Amino acid sequence: MKVDYNEIGIKAFQEKRYEDAAQAFNDAIEQNPDEAIGYVNFGNLLATLNDTERAERFFQKAIVVDEGAATAYYGLANLYYNAERFIEAAKLYQKSIDHGIEGADAYYMLAKSFEREENYKLALPFMQRAAELSPNDLQIRLSYGILLCTLEMFEHAGPELQFVIDKDWNNADAHYNLGVLYAVSTSKTEDAKYHLKQAFTLQPEFDQARYIYDMICQRQN
Repeated sequence: MKVDYNEIGIKAFQEKRYEDAAQAFNDAIEQNPDEAIGYVNFGNLLATLNDTERAERFFQKAIVVDEGAATAYYGLANLYYNAERFIEAAKLYQKSIDHGIEGADAYYMLAKSFEREENYKLALPFMQRAAELSPNDLQIRLSYGILLCTLEMFEHAGPELQFVIDKDWNNADAHYNLGVLYAVSTSKTEDAKYHLKQAFTLQPEFDQARYIYDMICQRQN
């Protein structure tokens, strides 16, 4: 029976036995040098260990071996995103999607890449898709709400932020953004103050929430 070195490596990786994982992934590559998965797994391990230069080489090798290796594009995109190479990251996240990677994460990261380049309109459909694919992921729903606020689509942003608060009352960021939304797009001053106060009550160092709250109070006097 053939030994599955990738499976052995992944188990070692999950148990943080990184040397054992490296050996197993190396064995997997030697056993099947024309399969991308061993290179991808080794790349993921090296990325976790912050050995980004070697990780990049392994992901690139995986793509050479198999141009359809979606997880290789995704792993390489994460490296570039973390290195603030957002335009390159966006192209690679798109390729990972084109080659069939599943789930919301690639759409979310593609949207975040465009966001970091301040291409908010480009980010929107991908963030919306991420929210559709993972409707209970509060980080995605919060990010979607904030992006809608950035684009001044307040009518759509409000329900997203309220959804996050309903599921996680202690989410200071959601309270803050909903408070700002009420302050800038409605006459619901008390609602704005309520959510801003919740934000800096939950996170006392949330100075921006306190600042806007105080500004609203001064205007009322």
